[in-house]
Amino acid sequence: MRILHVFDHSLPLHSGYTFRSFGIITEQRRRGWQTMHVTTPRHIRPGPPVEEVEGLRFYRTPTPAPILTKLPLVREIAEMRATRRRLAEVIAETKPDIIHAHSPVLNALPALKAARAAGLPCVYEIRAFWEDAAAAHGACREGDLRYRVSKALETHAARRADAVTVICEGLRGDLIRRGIPESKITVIPNAVDIAKFSGGLAKDDALAASLGLSDAEVLGFIGSFYDYEGLDVLIDALPALLALRPKARLLLVGGGPEDERLRQRAAASGLADKILFTGRVPHAEVDRYYSLIDVLVYPRKSMRLTDLVTPLKPLEAMAERKMVAASDVGGHKELIQGGVTGTLFKADDAADLARVVGDLLARRGDWPVMLEAARAYVERQRTWAASVAHYDRVYLPLMGR
Repeated sequence: MRILHVFDHSLPLHSGYTFRSFGIITEQRRRGWQTMHVTTPRHIRPGPPVEEVEGLRFYRTPTPAPILTKLPLVREIAEMRATRRRLAEVIAETKPDIIHAHSPVLNALPALKAARAAGLPCVYEIRAFWEDAAAAHGACREGDLRYRVSKALETHAARRADAVTVICEGLRGDLIRRGIPESKITVIPNAVDIAKFSGGLAKDDALAASLGLSDAEVLGFIGSFYDYEGLDVLIDALPALLALRPKARLLLVGGGPEDERLRQRAAASGLADKILFTGRVPHAEVDRYYSLIDVLVYPRKSMRLTDLVTPLKPLEAMAERKMVAASDVGGHKELIQGGVTGTLFKADDAADLARVVGDLLARRGDWPVMLEAARAYVERQRTWAASVAHYDRVYLPLMGR
């Protein structure tokens, strides 16, 4: 079986999106399937037209002329046309059996056209709805014209695709409410390569000493700083948490659009000496920072994006036998069973975050059982082998057409 994947961007760029893509195609190849890979003009890292990364060949789509990329809508149309042209070239060269387009819908629409032109079936994998991602990043507001048009395009693509896959039950339920047949939708959940997680990182004492965290109770977040991640809520919770746990410190590893605003918030809190921003760190160094953290905190705000979409980072923490505390948005509740594999607090509520995390730090005797339960959950249900196995019932019927 030969599958041509269409990605927004890929390795060597690092993001939850690229790690999921890499996990999928690596496991598909372990199963004996042949995979080919096209990225759209949104893969912004300069490189050759055909690039080898981690033993995988990626066909890059050239960026349209600058004059076409400055205006909204004109830019998106130009990008989709460029993607369709590149797909036609790659289809002719690689002769796939199935086209598999991954979010956003800007990938799905040209993939559907290219697949139809070549007489091939097309799968659309939705990792988040384009309209909700745009609203979360401030590019539009829920319910405005751009939001409604984006939503209509997502629904249109899901109807036209031969099969639809989603990363979680939240997205599946929303598509069913849009009238997409339940039988057409398959959940391929987020997962991890369990072999890459030792399940017990030794604390990096030298790093802890250099950061002044040797005797601290460390709360941490490792990832991209977007508004919907709720890191401002976490900073706001720190005064109340320090009243309960004076040794608590906050370690924020990463960067993103909210970086400067969060640093200003930390300074205004009067607790800047208790909050450590590391900036972005090399991927190879991330485990050193994980080893310092007692509780990984994921304070995502409540909105459609976070209620419908499951993140990847909590799974990585659970695989590493790290304690997880998260807001009670729908995406987290699909991953974390409160009191069993982690703990949940009220979204957008700094006081409840402080209360729940403070109580968790006071009950360290309960941690070993919870950490083992979380690791066992990942081992049973959230490995790439278990997740990718679901593609059998997506691809095989299409191969028979």
